[in-house]
Amino acid sequence: MTKPAARTPLIYIIAGEASGDILAAGLMQSLKKMTGGQIRFAGVGGDRMAAEGLTSLFPISEMAVMGIFEVLPHVPKLLRRIGQTVDNILKLQPDALVTVDSKAFTLRVQKRLFKRRAAGQNIPFPLVHMVAPTVWAWRPGRAKAISKFLDELLVLFPFEPSYFEEHGLKTTFVGHPASEQPTGDGARLRARSRIPPKAPVLGVLPGSRPGEVRRLLPDFSETVRRLAPRYPNLRVLIPTVPGVADMVRDGVKSWPVQPVILENAADKYDAFAAMNAALAASGTVTLELALTGVPTVVAYKVNPLSAPIGRRLVNQDAVVLANWILGKVVQPLFLQENCTPEALTVAVGRLFDDTKARSGSIAAGQALREVLGTGDIAPSDRAALAVAEAAGIAVS
Repeated sequence: MTKPAARTPLIYIIAGEASGDILAAGLMQSLKKMTGGQIRFAGVGGDRMAAEGLTSLFPISEMAVMGIFEVLPHVPKLLRRIGQTVDNILKLQPDALVTVDSKAFTLRVQKRLFKRRAAGQNIPFPLVHMVAPTVWAWRPGRAKAISKFLDELLVLFPFEPSYFEEHGLKTTFVGHPASEQPTGDGARLRARSRIPPKAPVLGVLPGSRPGEVRRLLPDFSETVRRLAPRYPNLRVLIPTVPGVADMVRDGVKSWPVQPVILENAADKYDAFAAMNAALAASGTVTLELALTGVPTVVAYKVNPLSAPIGRRLVNQDAVVLANWILGKVVQPLFLQENCTPEALTVAVGRLFDDTKARSGSIAAGQALREVLGTGDIAPSDRAALAVAEAAGIAVS
């Protein structure tokens, strides 16, 4: 009798925004390498995950919402997509479920599956989440809550495991992928974009979510208008992502300095290396800029209705990751009503005029790499080893 062929392991992986798409794609790439390509993927993701072989159940852009009142209009669709995803997972019966960030969506999927398991439904595969909720920044009680319905948590920062292990959740520090981000070639990008070698270059990064761009780009636009006459040879670079690139293009048409818009992810680090200073939305990109040594001003705004609630819940010292990790102000932060063109113009101007700003930023970047790195094993490989172990998949 012929023995049936062994089933190729299946990992169901979900990411709901651009940063999660990058992390998940790195995990997929490492799993393929470690298994010699003998692995399958299903789930929800973006362009980077698609490049690694994922056919997304639905567009990732539907999940890119943030904030209490930002989420509310999307609740009906969100709930439908959660139900659709849970049904798809149960149908496919993967060897592991791995969700990446995008907590408003991914953790609700995890929680529904856990409840079904607790009710006696056969859900033998492990429930793994990557990127911890920022319990050190706001609502620390979430650590106990999510520890009840996950089997394992993969975290990016070395200070995070203790928050969750206290509640019995297996937590693995895998390192932050930004710690090994490549050094870009600024001269190459300047030459390609016809930017003179000595021209001052400002990086403008208004966010990867539509809501962020809508709220921040008007203030960023006015800041550029104020800076342009002060720095006559000013050039502007805007690295962005496909999901908001058209919004950005529409928003900069009237700028006195026509920016170079870079939608290709491969250009990002060259752009960082070409910048003298940056103005950026709070998020992962500010950590990437800090690691690169770019002097950066950080800004953020949420829906005005969300702001009073956020002030009560959020530890504002932890909003900017570089500041929190190093215990000092590396990147000045302007939140909500303090995020004005007047304040941003002054802050960015200081970075252009301070000859010591870049050397201080470079030193901070080196310190951050030491904190976030994991030695000889890449963060994506550490994450892949943890997922393979959880799923019972042999790797080489």
